[in-house]
Amino acid sequence: MRMDFADRVSVFLDQAGPPAPDTSPISAPPETAIRRVELDLRGRPGVTHAILRPAWFMQNFSETFLKPAGGAIAVPAGDGAEAFADADDITAVASPTLADPQAHAGAQYALTGPEALTIAEAAKIISDVSGQVIDYTDIARDERLTAAITGGVSAAYGAVLSVLTETIASGHGSRPSRSSGSSPRPSSMWPAHAQPLRR
Repeated sequence: MRMDFADRVSVFLDQAGPPAPDTSPISAPPETAIRRVELDLRGRPGVTHAILRPAWFMQNFSETFLKPAGGAIAVPAGDGAEAFADADDITAVASPTLADPQAHAGAQYALTGPEALTIAEAAKIISDVSGQVIDYTDIARDERLTAAITGGVSAAYGAVLSVLTETIASGHGSRPSRSSGSSPRPSSMWPAHAQPLRR
């Protein structure tokens, strides 16, 4: 996601990823499309920019591909952990970078939640808040990809989701970061204001 102001200010929402030799610790690998856009932006003279690299959104558990179905979150993430970021916390960092771009010129912010959670731990939080019993099922990656495509996800995006889950399963998920200077809300808070997860 890219937001421009007067064609000279840009805030780019990148994605977190495993470590790469010439990047910050959680930037996406340089061969990925979103990373190529970032590198192109950083190379443009006269453009004031800031890069936001969020971990997986907490809202994925209430709105998209991590949403519980049939009482379980079925995703091939093993016992890996991710510092899931609340979208509201991302907005809280993005707003000042647009309001005062010079103060954030060239900044690269890793945006995460306050703790790294396994999917099983996230399921426990959802269970406690919603009053429903939500389990975690670690399914085969091919099975999850087939289900995603059957559900309407494109094959290309399904492949991206497979890479993301593999990143977590391999132990390279995002870890808590305070690079933006902001304080993320506790992980236990986000299900309370996610309508599909309320009691």
